[in-house]
Amino acid sequence: MYSLILAILIPFIAAALIPLIHKRIGALHIGWLVLLVPFTLFVIFVIQIPTISNGEQLIQSVNWIPSMGINFTAYLDGLSLIMVLLITGMGSLVVLYSIYYLSSSDSFPHFYAYLLLFMGAMMGAVLSDNLLVLYIFWELTSISSFLLIAFWYHRKNSRYGAQKSLLITVFGGFGMLAGFLMLHSMTGTFSIREIAAVIGQYTEHALFYPAMFLVLLGAFTKSAQFPFHIWLPDAMEAPTPVSAYLHSATMVKAGIYLVARFTPLFGGSAAWFWTVTLVGLVTLFWGAFCAVRQTDLKALLAYSTISQLGLIMSLFGLGSAALHFGDGELGELYGLAIFAALFHMVNHSTFKGALFMVIGIIDHQVGTRDIRRLGGLMSFLPITFTFAVIGSFSMAGLPFFNGFLSKEMFFTATVNATSLPLFGTSAWGLLIPVVAWVASVFTFVYCMIFVFRTFFGTPQLKKLDRKPVEPSIGMLISPAILCVLIVGLFFAPNLLGDHLLKPALNGIIPGIPGAAPHISAWHGFNAELFMTLGIIVIGTVLFLTFRSWYKIYLIQPAGWNFTVLYNSFLKDLKKAANWFTTRYMTGYLPAYFAYTFIFFIVTSGGVLIFTGALSIDLTADSPISFYEGMLAAAMAIAAIAILFAKSRLTAILLNGVLGFSIAIFFVLFRAPDLALTQLVIETVTTALFLLCFNFLPEWTKEDSPKRTKLRNAAIAISGGLTVTLIGLTVNSGKLFDSISGYFEDSYELTGGDNIVNAILGNFRAFDTMLESLVLFIAGLGVYTLIRLKLGKGPKKDEHQ
Repeated sequence: MYSLILAILIPFIAAALIPLIHKRIGALHIGWLVLLVPFTLFVIFVIQIPTISNGEQLIQSVNWIPSMGINFTAYLDGLSLIMVLLITGMGSLVVLYSIYYLSSSDSFPHFYAYLLLFMGAMMGAVLSDNLLVLYIFWELTSISSFLLIAFWYHRKNSRYGAQKSLLITVFGGFGMLAGFLMLHSMTGTFSIREIAAVIGQYTEHALFYPAMFLVLLGAFTKSAQFPFHIWLPDAMEAPTPVSAYLHSATMVKAGIYLVARFTPLFGGSAAWFWTVTLVGLVTLFWGAFCAVRQTDLKALLAYSTISQLGLIMSLFGLGSAALHFGDGELGELYGLAIFAALFHMVNHSTFKGALFMVIGIIDHQVGTRDIRRLGGLMSFLPITFTFAVIGSFSMAGLPFFNGFLSKEMFFTATVNATSLPLFGTSAWGLLIPVVAWVASVFTFVYCMIFVFRTFFGTPQLKKLDRKPVEPSIGMLISPAILCVLIVGLFFAPNLLGDHLLKPALNGIIPGIPGAAPHISAWHGFNAELFMTLGIIVIGTVLFLTFRSWYKIYLIQPAGWNFTVLYNSFLKDLKKAANWFTTRYMTGYLPAYFAYTFIFFIVTSGGVLIFTGALSIDLTADSPISFYEGMLAAAMAIAAIAILFAKSRLTAILLNGVLGFSIAIFFVLFRAPDLALTQLVIETVTTALFLLCFNFLPEWTKEDSPKRTKLRNAAIAISGGLTVTLIGLTVNSGKLFDSISGYFEDSYELTGGDNIVNAILGNFRAFDTMLESLVLFIAGLGVYTLIRLKLGKGPKKDEHQ
């Protein structure tokens, strides 16, 4: 019944069991057991493809906090099915690859526990229907990715990259949470499906656009969109299997998924269309432009990932216009962009995962990823070279590889945008295909750099750490499977399109079935084909003449980038934090008391005054007798006199006056049990004070400056006045009848003649039991301290 929820929990359970199993499996690699988890889940979800492709949806829910509308609801439709298949399918290949990639010196239990933790978090995020549950899994992906990126924590760059990714993605997550709370405030529900059904009533609400932009903030930071892209290149310090999993197929797709899932809520508006489209296009161009100048293969793929994510994001932005037109020719025309986005999301996972694994093989077998030290590897690594060609040419959008099909759809969507009669695109729409084409030219260039500068040319064996040879067959299986998919999806794309992409499209833009086309490689001589031919020609020229135009990268000043801005911000923030901390962490106890009381006075007093809660009504109070007034005056005098006491004995006796006076008050109020208790406690306390103070050094009262005394007096008076006003306000503004009337029936309810004993022994029996338990534990602690025999410390080595 709860198979979806169980599927989410399985990786967490497996992660918890790994430390226990690892010690008991002997020589068997723990990775083989871990591999069963994603592979089993992949098979389970593959079985659901016929059900989902028929338009059905699976929903399972468990009550969590139903009073607040928070339930653990798992929701499987076409979009979430694509994501979980990527998560589990790529997860299986990555685990298999990691078995041969990781060194025996690496901590396998930690690595696989973190990996499964991330896998479960990603599955929870894409399957959750409840916004708050989604947010919990969302932040768990940030935490688990932090652990994976910092896996080689002894490296400074690994720690820096992990911290950077955590700070940026969690910052965006906080903004996203605020957007979720705004959506709940508007609609009264946390369910994404329920919000989508009623959001049309709230498009004019004051919180609609703030919620939209805050949700996009979370999506942009997680998917490394400009200007939040700076964390992804530094995250490449993670082991290559992590990069292949998190930074090509899963984590960076979480933001893409969020935009797709929330398109039915916010799509159709100009703000969503332009924000998502422009951010995607800028990211597409900037990532491709920066990738060309990288000398580290992993850094090159990092920026290429940023660029490809921008491409997918821009497609979702363009396709959101379909919700404005609805079921019609224009709706179908622009819905094609979302279909292309879904298609390229899958294609990107295949070719980018394969390329990361290729880099891992090169680094593992050669000892470096530096392009300047590589070259001529084709003759030493022919199989790896084949994988590199397939993955790179697919990313470049060349024929006979799946990337060509989705890239052609991307060009179709950008060309269609030039004639979109909506959102002012008639004036600026021409820039969309131009930016897309220029970025694609740079994409072609860095793909050629990856292939030709790594595998062609003269081998530089003296610059390598070891002689290059092909790895074991086990390390080649995973990229081989991905390369088969790359080629297979080109020749049979409609298997994917009909059974996965169309159901996902219907979940994003329902009611526009014509937006899902029949995928084919040949559409005649059209604008998209000529754009591709232009990319190949211009890209080849730029690649061959790279050294002559490389200087354009020197135009940008060295300190003018967002990484420098990020580092500067953290540095200034640390300075400010140190300055602020040294101002209040003085090591002086009276200062801490002053801060505490000032905070209490400002917050509590401010609430009383500025909210109009202050209300004092003394008409219903009992009159104060002469004896009560005299006793209160005596207590006030004793309290003030403590401040001027010149010896400890005097201060203790004056403090005793306060305690014994309270006991007299209990007598006046006819509470003999409380009076007796107070007398006993006060007597014992005073005796203990006198006993302890007898062993303290002589008291020398320090003279505080007059300014300090005045400050302390003002704080004390203000604190006392605040407490008094709170008490009088509470007493004057009773919203309910006093509970004392209920306790007056103690004899009938409990059979107790003494109301105090009845309260302690019956009405508050559990509380009294816990208080007794606390006293018992405190007694054990005191007994242990008394009986503790302190050793003389370790003996020093005679030879030292």
